[in-house]
Amino acid sequence: QAQLVESGGGLVQPGGSLRLSCAASGNIVRINNMGWYRQFPGKERELVASITRGSITNYADSVKGRFTISRDNAKNTVYLQMNSLKPEDTAVYYCNANLFDGRGPANDYWGQGTQVTVSS
Repeated sequence: QAQLVESGGGLVQPGGSLRLSCAASGNIVRINNMGWYRQFPGKERELVASITRGSITNYADSVKGRFTISRDNAKNTVYLQMNSLKPEDTAVYYCNANLFDGRGPANDYWGQGTQVTVSS
């Protein structure tokens, strides 16, 4: 089993920047894909960005050119650099990791969620 702990959320003005971090710990043999999701009030969680172990990335159209996902495999950590933030980016952001803990098939783990609010 493993745990994902997020940090870096907060309040920022439109046009500002924020960086989210998510560190995995516990019984980790291998982390495969990692990603960031967000959930708007009353809506389902949606993919923001994903990254493979080899650092191949994918982004939702709404964040392309503004957000950058990266990872540090030695630290079991994934980051989301968010630039040119817009009010419509306001949401709870969750990190995700597909990982193998050595005791069965790989499973998805989720962070606790961190609030990002973009407002003047």
